[in-house]
Amino acid sequence: MPAAYSRFLSWCPAGPGGGGKAVPPSKQSKKSSPMDRNSDEYRQRRERNNMAVKKSRLKSKQKAQDTLQRVNQLKEENERLEAKIKLLTKELSVLKDLFLEHAHNLTDNVQPSSTENLTTNSDNAGQ
Repeated sequence: MPAAYSRFLSWCPAGPGGGGKAVPPSKQSKKSSPMDRNSDEYRQRRERNNMAVKKSRLKSKQKAQDTLQRVNQLKEENERLEAKIKLLTKELSVLKDLFLEHAHNLTDNVQPSSTENLTTNSDNAGQ
């Protein structure tokens, strides 16, 4: 039987109905000999595990703090951008009003002069 197939079988449940729990080969040998709670190896493993847990919790806490700080930065940036939008919208409105007023003045000045030309031309034609 090929080695890969035997490794596969060690991961499979015991029978067709499931029944057994799959245990990776790396963990099978560790479970075979229970450790004495008073042994040096047990205490070293517990100490390493406790340090790993502490490190993991600190890392998680730091990540949460970093995320909160980023959220606050983004909120501040959003407020600045909203204020800028408000200011630019106001400025656009003022410029539109100025443009429309200027355009209105131009049309008022152009119409009378074109009417004058018509009147002048008709007056000249009659002479």
